[in-house]
Amino acid sequence: MEILIKLSQFLLSLSLLIILHEFGHFIPAKLFKTKVEKFYLFFDVKFSLFKKKIGETVYGIGWLPLGGYVKIAGMIDESMDTEQMQKEPEPWEFRSKPAWQRLIIMLGGVTVNFLLAFVIYIGMAYVYGDAYLKNEDLKDGIYVTNPILEKAGLQTGDKVISVDGKVIERFNDLPEALLLGVGKDVVVDRNGTQEKITLPENLIGQIVDENSKTLISLRVPFVIAMATEEGGNSEVLLSRDIVQSIGGEPVRYFDQAEEILAKYKGEKVEIKVLRNENQETVIASVDDKGKLGVAVGMIGMTDMEKLGYYKLSHEKYGFLASIPVGLNKGKEKVVSYWSQLKLMIKPETGAYKGVGGFKAIYDIFPSYWSWENFWAITALLSIMLGVMNLLPIPALDGGHVMFLLYEIISGRKPSDKFMEKAQMAGFFILIGLLLFANGNDIYKAIFVK
Repeated sequence: MEILIKLSQFLLSLSLLIILHEFGHFIPAKLFKTKVEKFYLFFDVKFSLFKKKIGETVYGIGWLPLGGYVKIAGMIDESMDTEQMQKEPEPWEFRSKPAWQRLIIMLGGVTVNFLLAFVIYIGMAYVYGDAYLKNEDLKDGIYVTNPILEKAGLQTGDKVISVDGKVIERFNDLPEALLLGVGKDVVVDRNGTQEKITLPENLIGQIVDENSKTLISLRVPFVIAMATEEGGNSEVLLSRDIVQSIGGEPVRYFDQAEEILAKYKGEKVEIKVLRNENQETVIASVDDKGKLGVAVGMIGMTDMEKLGYYKLSHEKYGFLASIPVGLNKGKEKVVSYWSQLKLMIKPETGAYKGVGGFKAIYDIFPSYWSWENFWAITALLSIMLGVMNLLPIPALDGGHVMFLLYEIISGRKPSDKFMEKAQMAGFFILIGLLLFANGNDIYKAIFVK
């Protein structure tokens, strides 16, 4: 069932993005009286799952879910229909239209992608509002869960003040800031003293090599989910007990327990727990590895607020107020993704190792249905699709735009023969990128544990 839920979200999001992107090309093409021969969701190599001709356009669904396309008459595209291009131009063909009209048609897809993302972020601000933790409210700092960050110099308990000179106002923004802060300075408050830490330039590459899932997290209480029979504490430590002290030493956070328990290997120790809002004292056994033999649990943010750990800040927006909030969110995501792309083309960062294909996109979606998560992921993917399509690679929208801008500035139109060769070169570049991205997925699935 979990696989079905993830797959449903993946296909729904992908289909929505493809259809709207292609409509971005389709609508201005029709406005400028340009013939659109095909409009397809997915690729129809050899055959279609569905097709129907309405007017001059064949609408269909292909069987290969690697994208979609509109086939515009008189345009050198992925169909490589060179036979049509050898005929005299017709007034309803793409190549007969003024350069400015062709530019608008080519920019239509990415324009819709960016508009869609901004509209989603505005809608989410209006419907869901905003819930976040102020970074300044983390009185006892962060929990560093990644040994690579520890090696770089970050420690559990550090209060991160800024990354590369930018003050971190929300904890929610901190993991991404650290990930993109490769080779940059992180200023932390450590026991009342400010210290500067420089993250290694190949931080992302190291994280991918180690298959690290998290960088940092909130420091959370030591909650018992279940004590195993083998550990010998199943009668004394109960589900939802919150450990408050071990051997008389206070334990406010889970990360403090390991060092204390190591002192009592193979012994019994007095533990105070919070049980049903009452404090209880129990005697528990510690094994030879310094473990209690328990599964660690979690409590929700509401419970942590009640216990005085954290306080969530909530923002609600009216419709008009949600517009600048959503626009700002969209702008931040565009800047963030562009920063990620710049890191990927720098071999020394190792960020290219993290490039993923369709499985990586599939894995972004949660195994439960949440409209809030679905729309947030779809907005992000829409931005990614828009930015990627703007890259100046022939066969992408950005490649066509590059040649059209050259034509507008120089007054000279590239020959059809040149465009055919450029399109073919771009096609092979895209195939190479596709193989690399999906090959990365396969490599990580087999070799990275």
